[in-house]
Amino acid sequence: MSELGISVYLKEDNLDENITYIKKAAELGFTRLFTSMLEIVGEPDQHIAGFKKLIDVANKVGMKTTVDINPALFDELGIKYDDLSFFKELGAWAIRLDEGFTGLEETQMTHNPLGLKIETNISRGGHYIESVMDYSPNRDALIGSHNFYPQKYTGLDKDYFNGTAGLYKSYNLQTSAFVSAPSATQGPWPVSDGLVSLEDHRNLPLATQVQWMKFNPNIDNIFIGNAHASDEELEEAATAFKRTMPLLHVLKNGEPTELETKIVEGKNQLYRGDRSSYVIRSTQSRVDYKNEPLAPRNTETVNQYDVLIANENYGQYKAELQIAIKPLENDGRMNVVGRIHPDDIILISEINPWSSFQLKFV
Repeated sequence: MSELGISVYLKEDNLDENITYIKKAAELGFTRLFTSMLEIVGEPDQHIAGFKKLIDVANKVGMKTTVDINPALFDELGIKYDDLSFFKELGAWAIRLDEGFTGLEETQMTHNPLGLKIETNISRGGHYIESVMDYSPNRDALIGSHNFYPQKYTGLDKDYFNGTAGLYKSYNLQTSAFVSAPSATQGPWPVSDGLVSLEDHRNLPLATQVQWMKFNPNIDNIFIGNAHASDEELEEAATAFKRTMPLLHVLKNGEPTELETKIVEGKNQLYRGDRSSYVIRSTQSRVDYKNEPLAPRNTETVNQYDVLIANENYGQYKAELQIAIKPLENDGRMNVVGRIHPDDIILISEINPWSSFQLKFV
């Protein structure tokens, strides 16, 4: 089952703020927590009590905590990969290996008797996960997550993102990735221009990012990478995560008629399976409104991502809804009722033939 999570970072004097944030997120249905210990190298002892308190609170409200670590931190804390009791005593549910070992150590850790999950870094790519699998890990304890990227233009390419996560899914391993709240400013490092896994998400609304991840078959769990998202953003993320189909917002072309509004918003759309490279077709409205008058209006040239409704001059196709994938000529038989909002265009790639989606005018 997919889960939704937040991230917190232990800074000076922000323990109480983090605790409040964790409790608020839990009330909205968030069940996962990510935190990082990477930045405490050089002074770990003074922070351990704070991490334990944070994780204790998360455990009490039903949130499972992943702690981000690397080999240098193992050395600093005197931890051996065959004895992970430190993290169990801390209250962690999983430890994430930001920088991995050779594959053998990761596998040994998956056989820990403490029930800890071992999360490897999907973004490393290459043959990393294969090198872990070569040593026959305990797959029930092995999971993966993508990195997040605080620096602009350094986030993952979509094909690389899907290819590397898809490899984990081919092994039936649980996967996670990060989205970014526009209002949040805290991360583990001083530079934080949004903490996204996918570069294309960096300047998008949080709800759009969550929807893209939710309907991507390569990703199971979604974390808001930066802290602290506003109350409104937490609610938007929780609502988006609960959706069972994508919702795309439509900018109006003039003022749609009552019938055009019904066709766009009234029912779920179903992407017809015999796909075209020019349009996404949703045809049930042809049946529902075949006897309704639908006069030609706004019959201008069709631009990419325009939302179209066939008017009464289109015979048996009258009232069919389409989304243009490419620019098209319009011979006067298609009413251009609006255009997919630029923020939601990225969601079109997550709508597949025979899948359902919803449209809403804004």
